[in-house]
This record gives sequence, C-alpha cells and structure tokens, in this order.
Amino acid sequence: MPRLLDLALLLFGFQAAGVFAQAAPEVDEEVENPSTSPALAVTVEAAFPDAEIFGIKLVNGKPAESVLSFMNEEPEPITVQFIGGSLWTIDPQNSRIVRNLTTSQYAIEIPPGEKQSLPYRFQTNLHPQDLRLNLAAVIMSQSTFYTVQAFNGTVTVVDPDASIFDPQILFLYLFLLASALGVGYWFYTIWVAPYFPQKRRAATKKAPVKKIDVGAVHSDTEGPAVSTGSKAYNEEWIPSHHIQRPEARRVKSGARPKSRGRAE
Repeated sequence: MPRLLDLALLLFGFQAAGVFAQAAPEVDEEVENPSTSPALAVTVEAAFPDAEIFGIKLVNGKPAESVLSFMNEEPEPITVQFIGGSLWTIDPQNSRIVRNLTTSQYAIEIPPGEKQSLPYRFQTNLHPQDLRLNLAAVIMSQSTFYTVQAFNGTVTVVDPDASIFDPQILFLYLFLLASALGVGYWFYTIWVAPYFPQKRRAATKKAPVKKIDVGAVHSDTEGPAVSTGSKAYNEEWIPSHHIQRPEARRVKSGARPKSRGRAE
C-alpha cells in the first residue's frame, strides 16, 4: 500500500506540474500578501530571504530560495504534497509561459491550528528580463487535493557579476592574448621583416698555418743548405757521417756531457 500511495502521489505531482504551467496568473494585481483557498481554510505566505529593496532578483546559475509559510486553520490536519511554480511574461494583454520551475515533493503533515515553513529552491538560466513568478502548492485534506497560490509577483532575471578571478574569464583573457600575439608575429614576419636589411655574418678568418721545414740540413762549411726532402743532389761527395745522424745517448743526471771535437 505505501508503494501504491507513493506512485499515486508521484503521478499527481506530474499533473500538478501541468496545473502550474497551465494556470496563468492574473496580471491585474500582484498577490504578495498571504493567500487563502476559497475551499480550504489554509493561509500560504511566500518570503524571499535574498530579496533586495528594489525587488526580487533571480541570478542565472545561482539557486534562488523562497520560504513558504503554511497556516492550517482547518479542523483536520492537512498535508503539503508539492510546491512548484512557473515564470510568465508581464504583458497584460497576452501573457504566456516562459519556463516551468522545479516541482518539489514534501508530503509534510500540518496539524490543525499550527504553522509550518517549507523552503522551496529553484534555478533560472534565461536572458535578463522582467518576468512574473507564480508559486503554488498542492495540499491534500481528507483525501482531496487543493491548489493554493502562494506568490504571484514580478521578478527580475539578471546575470551574475563578472569577476576577473573567474576561471572562465581568465581562460578567455589568455586565449585572446595568445591570439593577438600570434597575429602580430605573423604580420611582422610577412609585412615588416622583409623591408629591413638583413645583417650578414662576418666570415671567420683562419689563422695561417706555419710550415716548419725540419728536413733541411746545413753543412759546417759555408754554402747553401741542402734539403733532404727529395734526392735532387749527388750523395757521393757528402761524407757518410753527415748522411747518417748520430744516435742520441743517455746522459746521467749531474754528469757533464763530454764535448765532442769536430772531425777534420
């Protein structure tokens, strides 16, 4: 039985959402004072804690909170089943629905002569404009359902205040800066850089390599030096001790090498 009752309440909740959407509010006067149903002695009053002096503002992307206070003046207990609402245009001649709000299920019983406050939260994502907000509650009393209007007034839909520390704003700034730098660099390389003279790199000079001729042998006698790099001379008249170089001898440390006389 409890499951069947929950299913019946859920189905009725969808029907109640349709009632909230189809019941266009009267635009001649605003119902901001406590409202009562003609067939049910229940008073409903809506309050908005975040309301400002200049009116009620609904910030896009931020949950709006309202508090509905129910006063049961019936001799029998009542049960608040659902609370929902809708947004309408403020055109008095041709008012039309703009958006259906969330329908919340409560199923809270209020004894006779007592007062109960219930919070109702909803969220908007619309273009900034002035609309008419209609809030209503579905109340069950002695197996009979009643729809009681809680609020019918003008509200203003606004966008949230932009902050420079918002991650989306920072990412947008970085993207625009990178795009501007890329376009500037492309414009400079295509249209500006070709008109400037290009600097030529100075050629590196290599140091000249000095060639040392170690093959030249000078004779003891006066005369031109004879190069041994090529055999363009006659070796017959050159003494043998000039052709063959003497072997280097090891000299002990501290010992004075003996002077070798010149061979005659």
